[in-house]
This record gives sequence, C-alpha cells and structure tokens, in this order.
Amino acid sequence: MKSKALWWSAYAWVVVLALSIGAPAQSPVHGTFSGLINDYTPGTTVSPVGPWEVRGEWSLTLTGARGANFSAILTMVRSDYWIVLNPSELDTPQDRTPHTHHITLVNGMVTSTGNGFEVTGTATITGNGSPAGFSPSPLTIDITGGTSVPYSNIKMTFGSPASGHLGTYPLDGIVRVSPQ
Repeated sequence: MKSKALWWSAYAWVVVLALSIGAPAQSPVHGTFSGLINDYTPGTTVSPVGPWEVRGEWSLTLTGARGANFSAILTMVRSDYWIVLNPSELDTPQDRTPHTHHITLVNGMVTSTGNGFEVTGTATITGNGSPAGFSPSPLTIDITGGTSVPYSNIKMTFGSPASGHLGTYPLDGIVRVSPQ
C-alpha cells in the first residue's frame, strides 16, 4: 500500500513539474496591442547627425503560445535641439531631413517578464518606402506596465545595423489599446 501511495505521489510531482516547465513558454495574454511611439534619438556625430524626433503608430498581435507579429510606421525629423547644435544650418523643413520608416517583425519570440513581456526577432525596415540600407536588423520590443495599467509602455530597441540610424537607446512609447 505504501509503495502505491509513494508511486502516485511521485507521479503527481512529475505532472506538476511538467506543467510548470511549459508555463513560461506561453504568451502572457492573447490579442492585439497598439499605440504610439513618441521619442528622440540621442545626438550623434555620425551620419546622419541627430538628434531626431521619432513619432508614429505601432501594433503587435500575439499569434500563439510564443509568437508575435509587429509593425510600426514612423516619421523621423531632425529635432529643435539639432538646430541649436548646428546654428550654421538653415531652419527649413527640408534641412530637417524628414523621412519615413515602415518596420515589420514576423514570428517574433515572446517571453514573459516580471511586469509584461518581451518580443525579439529580426525586423525588416524601409526608408521612404524602399528597403533601408540597415535592413534586416535585430529588434527587441518590451511591453510593460504597472498595477493600475498592466500594459502601458513600449520600448523598441534596435540592434546593428539599424541602431546606427535609429539609435542604440530604446525608443519609448505608449500602449493605447491592449486586450482585456
């Protein structure tokens, strides 16, 4: 009788362990998130010289236990601080070098974090509608929040070569819509 009880106890622990190992691989939530990016890149001395204002919309759809698709449409324009740093430049719209970027990441890997989740993968990036010279590039997306708003913030961090244009620091934004 004792051996049967011991056997069932061991079996129960194996089941609990197997279930707990599989849990981190699952997405924290299901559905579609969207929001805005609204940030600046740091000032740089390499071409293209910054700092840049970066603005645009993004969306992220969780596609299963560990996958996600992400897209963003961004505009970049040299900031007012760029004019301060470059007083010899004229302050015209053309001097601010406005341009656009479309960013897509398909089948990104989702990992739960303490206060949200992270998506990593390789992004395809355009510049003014054509392939950018720094595409494809690694991209990390962090969606985080707090106790009142569980998903409130986004950070996009680019790896090389896109980090040479979009910066090495995360671009910050807001989660406007998240699944309930």
